[in-house]
Amino acid sequence: MMASDFLGETLKRIRKEKQYTLKMLASKTGVSISFLSQVERGKSNVTLESLKKISDALEVNPSVFFTTNNEELNEIRSQFHYLDLSDGNIGASYLPILVTLKAGENEGNAFSHDGHEFIYIVEGELTVIIEEQEFVLKENESKMFDARKTHYWYNYQNKPVKFLLVSSQ
Repeated sequence: MMASDFLGETLKRIRKEKQYTLKMLASKTGVSISFLSQVERGKSNVTLESLKKISDALEVNPSVFFTTNNEELNEIRSQFHYLDLSDGNIGASYLPILVTLKAGENEGNAFSHDGHEFIYIVEGELTVIIEEQEFVLKENESKMFDARKTHYWYNYQNKPVKFLLVSSQ
């Protein structure tokens, strides 16, 4: 089963258990009905920020959308692997995630959201763009910033980069 299928099926099951329509969930998250529908059908990838909004609205820990084996890095999007480090806590003011970004993954769209982000490089090198300013972070280096600023990260290297991402609201 593809990770996006697992995520979509899990989202649909939880939404129905909570007796939410797509319209109700869209209203609570600020995410469009059509996007939610596409995610549920495995036709669209979800960003970490959208996943956090959905998790908060459904009052579940984001880890429920990962595959059940928490020992392995769990794929949400083809270029990213996320490992939720929140230990099952729901409603925390921050979300710690270990992210692995494959070699040469340098496509994506900048985004912004409420809160702050903290990035700590565990292994490799990551290029972070914050409002058109570029930062190259190497192993054991970190960056914290206001997430309302448009941002994204890229791996221009020929090997994977592994980093701790802590996102707050």
